[in-house]
Amino acid sequence: MILSLLAFVLTSESLLDWRTPNLPQISPDGLRIVYTLETADRYTDSFVNTLWMVSTDGKDHRPITAGRLPRWSPDGSKLAYLKQSQMWVRWMDTGVEARITDFETPPTAMSWSPDGTQLAFLRRVPGTPEWSIKMPKAPEGAKWAEPPTVATRLKWRSDGIGGAGMIPNGFTQLFVVPVTGGAPRRISTGDYNHGGEPSWTPDGQQIYLHAARSGNADHELFPDDIWAFDVATGSAKQITKGNGPELNPSVSPDGKLIAWTGFVDKGNAAHITSLWVANLDGTNARRLAQGLDRNISTPEWSGNGLVAVVEDGGTSAVYSFGVDGNYKAMTDGKLRLATAYANAEQMTVARDGRIAITGSNAAQSKEIFVLGPAGLKKLTDTNGSLLAAHPIGAVEEIKYKSFDSKMVQGWIIKPPGFDPSKKYPLILDIHGGPYAMYGIEFNHQMQIYASKGYVVLYTNPRGSTGYGEEFANIIHGNYPGDDYQDLMAGVDAVVAKGYVDPKKLCVTGGSGGGILTAWIVTKTDRFAAAVSQYPVINWFTQAGASDIGLTTARWMKALPWENPKNYMDHSPLFFVDKVKTPTMLITGEEDWRTPIAQSEEFYFALKARKVDTVLVRVPREPHGIRGAFPSHRIAKIEHILGWFEKYVTSPVPRSGPSSTGR
Repeated sequence: MILSLLAFVLTSESLLDWRTPNLPQISPDGLRIVYTLETADRYTDSFVNTLWMVSTDGKDHRPITAGRLPRWSPDGSKLAYLKQSQMWVRWMDTGVEARITDFETPPTAMSWSPDGTQLAFLRRVPGTPEWSIKMPKAPEGAKWAEPPTVATRLKWRSDGIGGAGMIPNGFTQLFVVPVTGGAPRRISTGDYNHGGEPSWTPDGQQIYLHAARSGNADHELFPDDIWAFDVATGSAKQITKGNGPELNPSVSPDGKLIAWTGFVDKGNAAHITSLWVANLDGTNARRLAQGLDRNISTPEWSGNGLVAVVEDGGTSAVYSFGVDGNYKAMTDGKLRLATAYANAEQMTVARDGRIAITGSNAAQSKEIFVLGPAGLKKLTDTNGSLLAAHPIGAVEEIKYKSFDSKMVQGWIIKPPGFDPSKKYPLILDIHGGPYAMYGIEFNHQMQIYASKGYVVLYTNPRGSTGYGEEFANIIHGNYPGDDYQDLMAGVDAVVAKGYVDPKKLCVTGGSGGGILTAWIVTKTDRFAAAVSQYPVINWFTQAGASDIGLTTARWMKALPWENPKNYMDHSPLFFVDKVKTPTMLITGEEDWRTPIAQSEEFYFALKARKVDTVLVRVPREPHGIRGAFPSHRIAKIEHILGWFEKYVTSPVPRSGPSSTGR
């Protein structure tokens, strides 16, 4: 039985067979949902996006075409989407599709005009250069090197897939284009960035967006306000001007109100994102659900009110919100719903109130659901056959007290075929952010760890979201700090259960989890091995080289030269003399969130002290090693497991049949 079980456990190669549904768009009549299905192509080492359609009764499920970011026309007769970095439109009755744009830079967000004749979209266009020189002309036939790049702005760098790090000279602007194609017409003007999905007024005369249309926006942490743009003239009118961000405006179906998400900046490191409404001109602005101390996301109008997703203690649920401030849960929190994907929505609403949404739990990968009068109904089973053939580890919730009696929530994954009489090695996996949370969603990577014979522990230490603004802000100016003790208390609680070998403890985490991993090995040598993934090691260089320098300064409560002691007190680099634990560092070479120099500094320091260490540099990868290459994601997992198994003898051999049977 044991040998039979081990032959079929999940391996890293299962990433090549994994299918991820995203961005569900429900048709206006509530009968069909189009979504994007991401799959891996093992031969081209790339990810492929295909549009699929499923009926809300679950009886009809079919592929449509290659593409992503689908958008139904108001009457449901057509579908707009992105394919090959261009905008396409498909006539649903005939299946005929046409490309309607031809851009050098791809569009991002887009939406239909109320009459279905135009599409509004955002696209980056060149701005006015702040500095340039005139070079002599190269001789005919000469091949000169690429010219230097020039940075002139404070916010000059951005992490992301396919980027070179430096933000090109330009700004994201608003355009409209006829649905039948033709020359797009630019609506917004000025060297300003615009964001959100364009939200039209019902008469089609105005479009609402958030935008940073201030001359000082480059130096502001939260520069975005709500703006209205006249479609005919391009004139811009500022609707909100709050102390904090106002984002993702949405006009009500009757054209009388706008809703948005945001918060009042209190100077904290973490803020609860709330739901706001106002009259169309911005008057009578008010926060809804003022007693709800939880993050609210993906709001959509439904009838005379709104629906949105609320996160709470490792889970999330759909809530309804009245414009009078009343609110109530519509789902029971047994799934983590509408988890973010590339900052795009994971929930849409039909005219009849039915909702398309993504959701998962510990035993079930993310799928497409419809929420209607009868409750939630699962419509897809994208990984059902894979998971049926490969046993997964059971997941158990754990709650424990930390050093100051604060309760901390976490989860334990036990290896398939778990035997409580045995002693297992443990992997502590720490989430990034730090203002984020682990929860009840399915975690493929951790299940692979468990399938290799590890007990896996993941928790939400102080600083995590989902437990209120006060809990998140405990670490403001003290990060990393007491969150370390929360994590150690969790390890102690699992060891006390009797099935973990305290001499075979491993720790890993990425980004915010990467710095905590590095911090842990400066504080204790109880771990046999550590893997710090794309960490912060030195807050001084992080502030200057990262694409979130202003955010870093907020977390530290000062710019580096204003309080250098605090920067040193929370940088693992300055405590490297305490490290004895064998520590691997792994980072993408095109990571501009926590640039690879952070890992290089720690690697140098560990090597200089003759601590066993390895630096893994992953080419062409942004932050999180989440880029376009499936093989890199596999390599990340294999490096982590290989490092741990060098120091911890796993009960499951590393060699053996792959998940595909090859």
